[in-house]
Amino acid sequence: MSHKIEVVPYDPHWPQMFEEEAKKIKQVLGENCSVVHHVGSTAVSGLAAKPQIDIIVAVKDFESALPSLANAGYIEKGEFNLPFHMIYGEQAGHTRANIHVFEEGNPEIELNLLFRDYLRNHPKAREEYTTLKYTLIKHKERNDVEKHGLRVYTLGKDAFIRKILLKAGFNGLCMRSSAHHDEWKIVRAWRQKFFFDKIPIADPYTWTFNHKDHLHLIFYKGTKIIGYAHIQLWPDHRAALRIIVIEENFRGHGLGGKFLKLC
Repeated sequence: MSHKIEVVPYDPHWPQMFEEEAKKIKQVLGENCSVVHHVGSTAVSGLAAKPQIDIIVAVKDFESALPSLANAGYIEKGEFNLPFHMIYGEQAGHTRANIHVFEEGNPEIELNLLFRDYLRNHPKAREEYTTLKYTLIKHKERNDVEKHGLRVYTLGKDAFIRKILLKAGFNGLCMRSSAHHDEWKIVRAWRQKFFFDKIPIADPYTWTFNHKDHLHLIFYKGTKIIGYAHIQLWPDHRAALRIIVIEENFRGHGLGGKFLKLC
């Protein structure tokens, strides 16, 4: 039986729900907790949202924060497509909160805050976002969580989110696992252009796109994709960097070194 994504009108109780959860998180993490932010649509007054509180927790030590939350009963839900990020569900199996853990200084924190604050300050953007959400959930295929997870619904909002981040002036450097069709389009094109056209042959390794031991990473500067890397995972915590490339217009500025460090 599939579970449908639910979008509801803004609930004025959401900020208080955040405060209650933030207090518990701070107690669990202690001095390792730098700051807790209410983000996502439930943090924007007047905006329709899924009735789940999105919380960003910035910590001083990412690795030690994860067992602390798990030991306190928070449920690990995975990193999704964001390396150096972990999502936890609320204690005791409740699903009203999604807790996003990042190490302090991670550009994804700024990204979420800029997006939230732009929507708080621009009523027309809020109205457009609300309309988009209700449009997306009308489509049965996009609203079937069991079949698609939140992926199709979430990716359906991608163009709007990019537009808002561009207007908000986000220019941070972020690394993500390839997930969106625009990202996969660039992965395919760059692999062929920068590597296999030189042989020349068609890329023989597209099978790695759906293999658990291969990571295809995208490097963003703001909302623009400027880099790509292919990493193969090996046993015993080893890995091989198969491909790394920076888009030609962004070479010579030290960005390749920063991408390599993240990889």
